[in-house]
Amino acid sequence: MDIKKLISSAFEAQDNSYSSYSSCKVGAALLCKSGNIYNGCNIENASYSPSVCAERVAFFNAISNGEKDFCAIVIVGNNGKDEFFYPCGVCRQVMSEFCDGDFSVIVAKSEDEYKILSLSDLLPFRFGKEDVL
Repeated sequence: MDIKKLISSAFEAQDNSYSSYSSCKVGAALLCKSGNIYNGCNIENASYSPSVCAERVAFFNAISNGEKDFCAIVIVGNNGKDEFFYPCGVCRQVMSEFCDGDFSVIVAKSEDEYKILSLSDLLPFRFGKEDVL
């Protein structure tokens, strides 16, 4: 996995963010086992609840194109502070639906400053499809 390429792709996706209300631009790049990368950016709405996170846009983009096997996701953000952007609870649950606990979640400030976590690190007591079937 070329982490720098994946991080660069997430920053490119961030450029398309529609964040008129929060001014918080988030980008994501999802690496599929096929080698394809699907990008996503956050898209806000004036009534807030229809807003969607970059991570879910990337997942839904990949899934709508027939992908179901994933390796890693990179998440980047910019809200004027120097900090890592972690996925929200809803995004963690979406990841849990499609990924195992060892799925890599990479949060990055730059191509050289990043952290690699597993989905199990971020959601240790996941509720998955195995819990409802």
